[in-house]
Formats: sequence, structure tokens, C-alpha cells
Amino acid sequence: MNVAVCADVGSTYTKAAVVDLDAGALVAAASAPTTVGTDVLHGLDAAVTAATATLGVRDAPWYVCSSAGGGLRLAVIGYEPLVTAQAGRRVGLSAGAHVVHVAAGRLGAVELSALRAARPDVVLLVGGTDGGDADTLAHNATRLAKARWRVPVVLAGNADVRDELHSLLAGAKVPVTVADNVLPRIGVLAPASARAAIREVFLRHVIGGKRLSRGSRFARLVRAATPDAVLTGVEVLADTLGGDLAVVDVGGATTDVYSVLTPDERGSGPGREVAGMLWRARTVEGDLGMRWSAPGVVRAAAEERLLAPGEQDQLAAAAAVRAADPGFLPADDTERAVDARIAALAATVALRRHARGAATGERAGRDLRDVRLLVGSGGVLRHAAPADAASVLGAVLTDQAGGWPLPRAARPVVDVDYVLAAGGLLAQEHPQAAGALLRCHLDR
Repeated sequence: MNVAVCADVGSTYTKAAVVDLDAGALVAAASAPTTVGTDVLHGLDAAVTAATATLGVRDAPWYVCSSAGGGLRLAVIGYEPLVTAQAGRRVGLSAGAHVVHVAAGRLGAVELSALRAARPDVVLLVGGTDGGDADTLAHNATRLAKARWRVPVVLAGNADVRDELHSLLAGAKVPVTVADNVLPRIGVLAPASARAAIREVFLRHVIGGKRLSRGSRFARLVRAATPDAVLTGVEVLADTLGGDLAVVDVGGATTDVYSVLTPDERGSGPGREVAGMLWRARTVEGDLGMRWSAPGVVRAAAEERLLAPGEQDQLAAAAAVRAADPGFLPADDTERAVDARIAALAATVALRRHARGAATGERAGRDLRDVRLLVGSGGVLRHAAPADAASVLGAVLTDQAGGWPLPRAARPVVDVDYVLAAGGLLAQEHPQAAGALLRCHLDR
């Protein structure tokens, strides 16, 4: 049997899947606790061993993604807050990063201190359209060089000064990788080159630097940050099925929303966004999660007027218990119902923010009216009773008071077998298997 092992090393659990590459079918799957406290390879090897135990598989290739240790922390430095800095932020999110800091304009001592305090793993340095302003980008590159900056930098600004600034940074021993301009022209967002560069830096510098494993084997195995792999899987699914789709991934610490839209006239003409339209996008809500960020869900739901009278205090107490014990597992139907309620609120608020845009710093939102498939992901949905999982996605699709145009005919489905990350990991080398796997498990 021609198989591959796909694994996601998450912050809490490591999930492994064995995929038949000829049939594009899931053969086996297993999970194990992520062993960040010792060596993540212990949990990874345990999950893979459990998944392959009865298969007699040897020498199968491994495809691994990781969000352990906080994943990829990215800072963006741009020229104008609503143009290149915003474009850089969008590109960073599409690369699977947790954007921890955004700065616009010329870096001074205060701005540099704030950048250091954010503790980024990578800095995305952007600014100016090709042939446009180069002074701010040059100033910021010079400032980083003089500051003896040692965090890896991806330089993706005005192409006219790219080579000059690359030489400047490299000469000052700043780890720098060059990419194409993320905003070559006003209204034209070009994420592919910078996304690839961020992925390269993540694999070359970040994974090894997080000290998740004592040796070099883990760094050699990892091919992508988990959100990057998932977005690639979402893109493959959209290309396979055709049409618009969205994914809401409710995790312990964050809730991520991915959407793939069909390009149309919204991206051109006088009404287009100056920072460009990203047709395949991801947003991250760091205050919405099932465990660490559960109290944030209750606060956000109250602000959005989603809670019933008298519900807030009781739900806040339950959220506090979960935040204090991220390993909390519901022991009875009452606790499972609370988990489902928190998940529904997290998903609803996250989709509102993703679609409306303005509340999360985006100038314009996402038009999800033509979404034909809404995929729910995350442990709370995978392990829930089908009726509970359906109620979570149903809350999103019936959010009439959310201030965003709802999908007109979206079909909800849960990624029960956790194939989105696996499909994304396989996409480059085994695109047919990736497409078949995702279609089989999510288009049903």
C-alpha cells in the first residue's frame, strides 16, 4: 500500500493520519498528548505509532505541521496603517502566522522597543508600491540594521530598493529573506512570494529556535505552520469543489476563520480597497477559545448582545474553570452543553468579525453570501455529538442580527476526521490524493 503519514503537532494534542496516496483515502488515524514539556517528538512518535500499529507500514514519508510552542509569531512593519501595513498583516495571516504586532511609519526608539516587546519570531518588512515611496522602507531597514536586529526579516516592499536594502541588512548580519512586494500597485495584493518566504523562514529558523525538541529531527520533519497547512487544504477543497467556502476552527486558545471567495469585480474599479483584496484569507481571534480564552468568549458575546438574560454570570464561571484548567474535559451532559454553547458563541463572534471586517482592523469585510460549504473544525466539534456540532454551525448560519449578509445556501459539515491539515500537507507533492481526500470527507 502506497501511504503517507500526515501529522499535526498542536499545542495540546498531536494528531496523526495515514493516507492512501493512490486512492486519496484515510486509512487510519490516532492522537496523543503533545509533549511540549519534554520533547515534542515523544508525542509525535506515539501518535504515529498508534495510527500505524495494525498496518505494517514501513518507510512511509512523513508530512508534519506544527503550532506547538505558540506557532509562528509575526510582526509587520509598513508605511501607512491602512495600506502597506494592512496588506502585510493580511499576507502574514495567510501564511499561518499569529500577527503579534503591526507598526506603520518610521521606526523610532519607542517603536523599536514596542517591536522587541512583542517578541516576534519573524518580521515582515514592507512599504511602498513598486516605483513609489521608498524613504520609509529604507529608513526602517536602516533602523533595524543599526539596532543589530537578529530576528529573521522577510523584506517584501518596494522592488526598486529591494537589492540595496537586502545588502544593507545582510551586511549588518540581520537574517533577511527577500520576497516580491506584497502591494506592487495600489489595490493589487500579491501574497504568494511573501507567504512562501515566511514559510521558508519558519522552517529554517523558527522551528529549531523554539527548543521543542532536543535534536534536529523535528525541525527536519516539519513542513509548515499548522494554519498555513490548513489554509492550503481549504484552497485545495475550494479548487476541487468550485465555488466559495468558509471554515471556522474553534481551538483552545484561538478561533480561526478561513474563507475562499471567487474573484469578481469587487476587486477592481474605483471602489476597490487600496490595500488589495485577498480572495483566500484567514483571520485569527486571539480572545476566542474553548479553554485558555474561554472568558474572552463570554465577554465578546456580551458585547455582541448574544447572551440571554441572566446567562452571563453562569457562563463566565464555567469559562473561568476552563481557563484555569486547559485540560478540562466535560464529565456529563450539562458540561457538554456548556462546551457547545461556548463553541457556538466563539464561532458566531469569529464569523461576524471575519465578515464585517471593521471591528478587527480591516477596512472592509468579506462577502460570504455565495459560500456553499461551511466547515466546522476543532476538537470541540470533532468530539461532540452530531446534534451538538450541528447546533454550533447552525447558530452561525442563522445569525440574523450579526450585521453581515449570511450565506444564502451554505451546507454545514464538520471535519470529523481532521483532514484539512492533511490535505494541505499533501497538496504540493500529491495534489490528486489531497483533493480526493478532502472531497471524500467534506463533500458529503
